[in-house]
Amino acid sequence: MNQPEQPVDRHGLRRQRFFGHGELRLVLLDILSRSDSHGYELIKEVECLTQGGYTPSPGVIYPTLDQLQAQGLVTVADAESGRRMIAITEAGRRALAAQQQPLGEIQRRLQARSLGHALRKDPQMKRALENFKAVLDLKINQQPIDDAQLKKIIAVIDSAAMEISQLP
Repeated sequence: MNQPEQPVDRHGLRRQRFFGHGELRLVLLDILSRSDSHGYELIKEVECLTQGGYTPSPGVIYPTLDQLQAQGLVTVADAESGRRMIAITEAGRRALAAQQQPLGEIQRRLQARSLGHALRKDPQMKRALENFKAVLDLKINQQPIDDAQLKKIIAVIDSAAMEISQLP
């Protein structure tokens, strides 16, 4: 499966996408394989799977569902409540079964993010991150620094990042 592209957040910083091309379709089929659903419920289920890190908008969910319907992978019917009920078709179940490896990769990635989310809530990790941000803020934003100091700060951050990346 293609690597997710790197979108830019409102601050111009790169952030990792939750789903690459076609991956949301697989996730939706997987959710629908367990039970029929409404679009809003699918949005909430994806939000739950990503620990609140990604909430697909109706402008993403409904066109994706329309595409799945056009491919015969889901059916969409008006329910008594006036909401559209979405169900996976037999062709959708076969398509999902044929994509178990990519789906497993998506699920592993979501699990790893879930662990990372839990780690960031760990009191010691939270304290360490807050300490890092406070010291950096004091050093950079509340007093003038020269080029040599800035280079040293950047080197320390790069060194710490490299050490963390090399941990087993």
